[in-house]
Amino acid sequence: MSKKNGKPSLWEEFKAFINKGNAMALAVGTIIGGAFSGITKSVTNDLIMPLVNIFMGGADFSELKFELPRIVPVYEDVLNEAGEVIGQQYVPHYMTYGNFISAVINFLIMAAVVFFIVKAMNHITEAATRKEREEAAAAAAAAAAEAAATPPAPTSEELLAEIRDLLKEKN
Repeated sequence: MSKKNGKPSLWEEFKAFINKGNAMALAVGTIIGGAFSGITKSVTNDLIMPLVNIFMGGADFSELKFELPRIVPVYEDVLNEAGEVIGQQYVPHYMTYGNFISAVINFLIMAAVVFFIVKAMNHITEAATRKEREEAAAAAAAAAAEAAATPPAPTSEELLAEIRDLLKEKN
């Protein structure tokens, strides 16, 4: 505990975080997410984009770009076969917004898949919880039926009265 205000120190909070297993779950989730990212990229590039391109006239999103204005032109040397400079050519710079569109589609696919996985897991968890509640309710109903079938135990007053009556009969 921190001596100043009774709150745990940052180091103590970090140790508690590590010991709870949250860090391990986060690491596993990150690793699986990275692997899953490759799958979604493949689904997007190899399955969905060809279908989208049918409707877009065969446009390749990675080719969607526009040239940035020339504030300071950049030139590179043009070499001949002997490696000698024979001139220069302008090097254009592009903003490739098509790659961004592909990344957004990848994200939406991944979000949809995660949504359906979480939805399925919630359904399974809810079904298991519902089954446990039904079993508990059935057990409670059986216990109540058994309790109703057996006569109630005598109260302490009834026992004392019975003892008193037995003692009176002896005397």
